[in-house]
Amino acid sequence: MAERRLATDQEMRALASTLRLRILRVCREPRTNREIAASVDRDPATTLHHVRRLVDTGFLAPQPVRRGSRGSREIPYLATGKSWQLSSPGAGRLLLEVFLDEVALIPATELDTSRLGLRLPPAQMDEFRERLQALLDEYADRPDDPDAPPWSVFLAIHPDPNRP
Repeated sequence: MAERRLATDQEMRALASTLRLRILRVCREPRTNREIAASVDRDPATTLHHVRRLVDTGFLAPQPVRRGSRGSREIPYLATGKSWQLSSPGAGRLLLEVFLDEVALIPATELDTSRLGLRLPPAQMDEFRERLQALLDEYADRPDDPDAPPWSVFLAIHPDPNRP
């Protein structure tokens, strides 16, 4: 498992926004500010503020300038994958909000979910977490196939408040 470093205060503040997290998801493929704004249903001025913050903190990288349909200068932005390499304590609820925002955009029949309750001793729970993280890291390191359909995985591990 790749060791994640603790996010700096500046990085944590940049990621402390559901809109910015959605922008990072949208920018898994190069997107201009106008395209980003349309994807997250915001005006371009609002998204540009957030895009600049993500660029300044290294989460988005500007791509080569291209000409738009009317000859305007457009800058596509691409997520760098940096957020996958960071540990951001306390970000779980924010990620859950982003997940809920995203799944609200798809038909319920296309959401495949499962839930599992476990009672494992600490050493086995550590092993479980490490194996899950290794599997996620393995797939995160694979190059995207531009011809394949895009998928998203959300995983949450938490103490079960319903069981003593």
